[in-house]
Amino acid sequence: MSHASISSDVPAKAKSPRISGDNLTTITLIASFLLLCLIFATLSENFFTLTNLENMTKQLAVVGIVSLGMAIVLIAGGVDLSVGSVAALSGVVTSLLWIEWGIPLGISTILGLLSGSLVGFLNGFMVTFMKINPLITTLGTFSIVRGLAFVLSEGQTNQLNNEAFKFLGRGEVFGVSFSLILMLVLYGLAYIFLRHTQFGRNLYAIGGSPEASRLAGIAVTRHLLVAYTLCGTLAALGGLIIASQLASSAPRAATGLEFTVITAVILGGTSLAGGKGTLIGTFVGVIILRTLNNGLTITEVPSWYQDVASGAALIIAVGFDQIRIRFTEQASRRSQQQ
Repeated sequence: MSHASISSDVPAKAKSPRISGDNLTTITLIASFLLLCLIFATLSENFFTLTNLENMTKQLAVVGIVSLGMAIVLIAGGVDLSVGSVAALSGVVTSLLWIEWGIPLGISTILGLLSGSLVGFLNGFMVTFMKINPLITTLGTFSIVRGLAFVLSEGQTNQLNNEAFKFLGRGEVFGVSFSLILMLVLYGLAYIFLRHTQFGRNLYAIGGSPEASRLAGIAVTRHLLVAYTLCGTLAALGGLIIASQLASSAPRAATGLEFTVITAVILGGTSLAGGKGTLIGTFVGVIILRTLNNGLTITEVPSWYQDVASGAALIIAVGFDQIRIRFTEQASRRSQQQ
């Protein structure tokens, strides 16, 4: 059998059993979202106001964009705990280059974005070439990158009060938040990338079985490097949007973002075991999590209870993921027996 036929067959076989399960997950998520809206609308008359909806869309963009990168890595069988630190670093690098070094803000912003790409590439390099467990690798870079952000900024918050830069996080196009439009465009491109390109389908195959994918002729190392680099780039973009919204960069920005993002992605049906997940599910998972946080805030629930709710959401999401894995394994065994 030729190399081309093997590499194209593996993802196709991996794709077919997921369709009904993914649809069921998406339907369940949408029903949960509608139920949340109904509850919070009943508890607060301000929930469906235009001002609150605008606030939700601004909060949605950052988590949505970073969740997109996390979904790609999880589908490929990895994980990245460094995304919150990378988000903080990108803002710090941008402000440092612009304020301290006098580099034009446009170029500084691009370099800030590339700093995230570099961290993502290094994560992928350590996971693939050095064979370090992804959890340990990104937990290490989580601390290193956050510490580097503090070192570069000397622990200070730097102003980024520039009208062009503020458009990234605060600008509007025909009354719609630019960051939200950017997020939707990225999801559309990522959907095409994952579902309609051989490279994207290979990521599913790698997440399902890296060894089988390697034997089938798929360049596993190259694919994982791209996945981690994309995740780092999107985390940096999320950090730049945060800096734009606040008109400043801070080394402590995006604290806890990694856990919010992982919760949203797993809640959306992406498996921690890899090889399974949809961007539609991820998008709905992000919306549910942002709606939950917004609803708790607008109903004046104390912040520590919100932390409890976020932690509970993560545990529930992982629990559902384990249930999905068990059902998939049982269905696979039954089909083999037949």
